[in-house]
Amino acid sequence: MQSKRADIRIIASETLSDNWYILKKYTFDQRHRDGEWQRQDREVYDRGNGATILLYNRDKKTVILTRQFRFPVFINGHEDDLIEAAAGLLDNMEPESRIKAEAEEETGFRVTHVQKIFEAYMSPGSVTEKLYFYVAEYHPQDRLHAGGGIKSEGENITVLEMTLEEALQGIEAGKIVDGKTIMLLYHVALKGIM
Repeated sequence: MQSKRADIRIIASETLSDNWYILKKYTFDQRHRDGEWQRQDREVYDRGNGATILLYNRDKKTVILTRQFRFPVFINGHEDDLIEAAAGLLDNMEPESRIKAEAEEETGFRVTHVQKIFEAYMSPGSVTEKLYFYVAEYHPQDRLHAGGGIKSEGENITVLEMTLEEALQGIEAGKIVDGKTIMLLYHVALKGIM
């Protein structure tokens, strides 16, 4: 892999793990502002890009969130299941199509019109993943099934409907600690979407 940047030279890459996704160790040289080159090593986890969506109901002033066990946060001391917005990896799909499918799989709601609000790298110091953020309005008649995710993929998801105010209070109380979800909730509140 060659860089188009004149101040970065990739020297080597080594695959450390290709078990679930790919973990590589890269050696690269970076030229600093003073002109001096410095060699660095970084481990980079590549799990692909993803998309996330916050479903909201303008009339009821509610949002749809999910609750599920997340092993990485559990081993970092978070004992509770994580409350999050629906999300998933793109799996070689275009972001808008993927997030519509993911919303239906996880929440049971079929959404036809989604609005992309921004893109963001969630952990750029070690993970390649870029997330595409969406919002969409939902209505009770849009619910096709109970949701819950795909069991064969290890998903055991509970669907939650709460008011936007309750969700914002959940952030303040430390009950909602997922970055993408906090960003979506604050976006909806800041923009006055509901």
